[in-house]
Amino acid sequence: MDLEIRHLTHRYDSLDVMRDINLTISSGEIVCVVGPSGCGKSTLLRLIGGLEQPTEGEILQVGRPPEGSLNPLTYIFQDFALLPWRTVWGNISLVLEGHGLGKAEIDRRISDVLSRTRLSDFAAVYPRQLSGGMKQRVAIARALAVGPAVLLMDEPLSALDSQTRELLMDDLVSLWEREQFTACYITHNLNEAVRLGHRVVVLSRRPGEIRETVEITIPIPERSVDNPHLARIQRQLWEMMREEALSADRQLNDA
Repeated sequence: MDLEIRHLTHRYDSLDVMRDINLTISSGEIVCVVGPSGCGKSTLLRLIGGLEQPTEGEILQVGRPPEGSLNPLTYIFQDFALLPWRTVWGNISLVLEGHGLGKAEIDRRISDVLSRTRLSDFAAVYPRQLSGGMKQRVAIARALAVGPAVLLMDEPLSALDSQTRELLMDDLVSLWEREQFTACYITHNLNEAVRLGHRVVVLSRRPGEIRETVEITIPIPERSVDNPHLARIQRQLWEMMREEALSADRQLNDA
């Protein structure tokens, strides 16, 4: 299933948040969205996910979601959003409840995603017993359990320390290599964007407009942390954003 975003404009009262966004996210593609603070990155994700309705424009789901998909669009948040009184198994089962699935099917789905995310040995563990990276891995497993067509990832690694972030990026690369999932990935971290994105969409400061789209042709599994080509792309992205990021930061401080 593809996503087509057409002439998307959004405002809150008199505040223009984004203007005339046109973007297609194709099946099996990770599109990373970057831009200065306040440019509407997370708002864009909420609009795609149906949590808010756009002022103008439309978001179309083109094609069919995967067989057995319970939620075509599924979020992964930066703060994990795990229930502390439920085990890893229980947190994943939460998203399967209310869909009319039998116990055998629920157990099959949970066992499957625990295996895919290398969490099988932690099924009975509570969130308080897990590191930040492990908690986010549980959140990824929970999202995968509903068989989404598109993952909506809102700065999923920003709450982690740099070492854990690198490990989770490796996990996401391995997962994509096996399953070629589709994602709209919001981040302020340009290293994440060039490591994970097939395309990087650069938004301008508010009101956010697509300033540039950078395609990265190196296959995702072949992108190493010290790749000079990726380093050049990262510098290119920063040069695009630098002045607007400084202006946005001053604007937020003044506010």
